[in-house]
Amino acid sequence: MAFDGITVASLVHELKEQLQGGRIAKIAQPETDELLLTLKTPAGQKRLCISASASLPLIYLTDSNKPSPMTAPNFCMLLRKHISNGRIIDICQPGLERIIHFTIEHLDELGDLCRKDLVVEIMGKHSNIIFCSSEGMIIDSIKHVSAQMSSVREVLPGRDYFVPDTMDKSDPLSTNESAFLEKIKSKQLPLAKAIYTSFTGVSPVAAREICFLSDIDSTVTTETLEDETLRHLYRQFSLFFTYVKEGCYSPAIYYDGQEPKEFSALPLTHLENCTRMDFDSMSQVLETYYASKNALTRIRQKSADLRHIVQTALERSRKKCDLQLKQLADTESRDKYKVYGELINTYGYNLKEGARQLEALNYYTNEMITIPLDAAKTPQENAQRYFDKYNKQKRTYEALSRFVQETQDDITYLDSVSTALDIALTEDDLAQIKEELIGSGYMRRKFTKKKVKIKNTPLHYLSSDGFHMYVGKNNFQNDELTFSFATGNDWWFHAKDAPGSHVIVKTNGEELPDRTFEEAGRLAAHYSKARGGEKVEIDYVEKKHVKKPKGAKPGFVVYYTNYSLIIDSDISQIQEV
Repeated sequence: MAFDGITVASLVHELKEQLQGGRIAKIAQPETDELLLTLKTPAGQKRLCISASASLPLIYLTDSNKPSPMTAPNFCMLLRKHISNGRIIDICQPGLERIIHFTIEHLDELGDLCRKDLVVEIMGKHSNIIFCSSEGMIIDSIKHVSAQMSSVREVLPGRDYFVPDTMDKSDPLSTNESAFLEKIKSKQLPLAKAIYTSFTGVSPVAAREICFLSDIDSTVTTETLEDETLRHLYRQFSLFFTYVKEGCYSPAIYYDGQEPKEFSALPLTHLENCTRMDFDSMSQVLETYYASKNALTRIRQKSADLRHIVQTALERSRKKCDLQLKQLADTESRDKYKVYGELINTYGYNLKEGARQLEALNYYTNEMITIPLDAAKTPQENAQRYFDKYNKQKRTYEALSRFVQETQDDITYLDSVSTALDIALTEDDLAQIKEELIGSGYMRRKFTKKKVKIKNTPLHYLSSDGFHMYVGKNNFQNDELTFSFATGNDWWFHAKDAPGSHVIVKTNGEELPDRTFEEAGRLAAHYSKARGGEKVEIDYVEKKHVKKPKGAKPGFVVYYTNYSLIIDSDISQIQEV
């Protein structure tokens, strides 16, 4: 899963074939750290997505478009001014660095032919998109890096662009045998680690593959290997990178069951237990592998404020509940005071004046007990004092019981909102959750008091037997699905004792087969807090038996007769509509 120099080399090879000579027709900046270039080439229109996201930097060709903000950011406007309608005359990679240089030829304001460089650095959290003059001076970048942020290099307008050499790594494409042996011998590390820490653009996965091809254990330390073994390792190393030099790539994703485990531009023979799926291009590999992950990462970033509000409210409610439960525990002795009062009234007639205690038989337990007394009070006053204590704690118990239930309901509700945020896939999903939090009093509406209308639909699946299954993505959708969309004989599913989605299966008056019950149960398990569990208990019942208490929070329902099943949460085989 490494976006290494080999992957970048494969992309450069692909982009040179597809884009070199093409003209930049459109420049968009759909995200603060992402560009989408539309290019016209002899082979037709192409789209190039470039992301400098700290969490998921990417560059790949794509067929899909993305909505752009109404007002273009400054960096986007600058690129439009300089290189709109420019022609890409070269695409290159320095060494095996995770860097791609686009050289663009364009006309300036006076109509003279000029060249500019767009440099894409795919370097994890340090990723950037830098626009430079032909002399190597930075004109601007999508991320500014000041001296306070980095002691290695400033990325600011007017500074000279250069690639910092901080790792003391060699270029694997130009190294020779003696330099290779010297590098490896100088590292007293496991062999695979010695390789990827010595050479630019080599990931741990590629290093393990080179060791596997050499038939050498990747975990042995370099100092235990003989020179002949290391020379054999160099020959395999050199052969491995011959494919990179010659542009012989085999883009593929390796699956461990249903889950993608690795991707690579070159074959990974050491993953012999994985299923290999080949692709025509590295762009297809990256788009397939990262599409859902990228969307999820973006949504998680945009939901950070909502998550903070929900988490803060949850922590406050949990602390409040703990305090209330402690106060409730203090009222457990209330019945004792009632018994004390009754026993004083029963046996206190023969107490001497100034007595400090009463020895009496507790006729409820048939045991002797000692009751403390106030010597300054009469038996009747002592009895009344205990009755007052009993009544006070009884009132406190009744009030606290109600408050504890309300607080626990709040915790359950906030847990369900937190789960809805985990399920959210689009900005409309987040907007609907925000409206729910505003309606529930956890947020205030800014700028306007009008409720925002949001068009958002539940998730829709089709069972193997042809029945339509619907999944609510938040509490508003859960209520709408259960009480507006579903009819009495439709089936309702929900994870037992776990916040999650309501799942409705439309029966159309037919009897559901067992397989559909299982698939609907898997959906309820997957879209709940129990997601990932191999054994999740699911409650299911006909919709007509599901009721909503008056004044209950969104998504809260009750049911008294239901069936249960134990199922896993794997929905990979269920068809989404």
